[in-house]
Amino acid sequence: MLKAILFDFNGVVINDESIHREITNDLIVGENLRPISTVEYYQFCLGKSDRVCLRELLSYRGRTITEDYLTRLIQKKAQLYRAKIETLDILPLYPGIRKLLDQIQLYRLAIGLVTGAIRSEVINILEKAELQTYFSVIVAGDDIATSKPQPDGYLFALEQLNRSDSTLQLEPSQCLAIEDTPVGIQVAKQAGMSIVGVAHTYPYHFMQRQANWAIDHLSELDLDRIMVVLARPKVLCL
Repeated sequence: MLKAILFDFNGVVINDESIHREITNDLIVGENLRPISTVEYYQFCLGKSDRVCLRELLSYRGRTITEDYLTRLIQKKAQLYRAKIETLDILPLYPGIRKLLDQIQLYRLAIGLVTGAIRSEVINILEKAELQTYFSVIVAGDDIATSKPQPDGYLFALEQLNRSDSTLQLEPSQCLAIEDTPVGIQVAKQAGMSIVGVAHTYPYHFMQRQANWAIDHLSELDLDRIMVVLARPKVLCL
């Protein structure tokens, strides 16, 4: 049965990929390298943590950097991101996110957030949007040694939810992840979870091919149907 829903952040809760791409491009250009293309951004950054994104982009361009230097780049990116957010009159949240969170609470399901973004960025946005109290657990890219595209974030979120409620006894098969990229979907699959792919970033048919369920908009998420499907006994083939 379904016990918990775990959200990705960028591309699911907030529509800020264009901001991240602009800032990432500025950092790369600041390293005296040519601007990143759309193909490069999709290949190296979407669905991945800042650390993985910047390391892979720089490596692809033939640049070798230390972990300390990479950390400084990530910190600079975070400062630029926060400054950009401060200039916005309205946060670019995806329509339906608050209503969906309210609905999940009515079902008494645990709610978590698993993201490759750094914690300061996530907390800043959630506080501004007054969404932070919905999430029992937040696992950000700088909370663990290996974040997306590795499944550690999802597994750590499950562990944290179980620690916060000893009666939950949560297993991966009882979790539903909401992702917007093929990388995110594969990460949740590796963690043993079912996935809803929301077509915010990639076309619907991409999500349909890779996720257990695909939706165009958050308002289309049919929790009743998903809970019925996940409650069915699994048939073992011998």
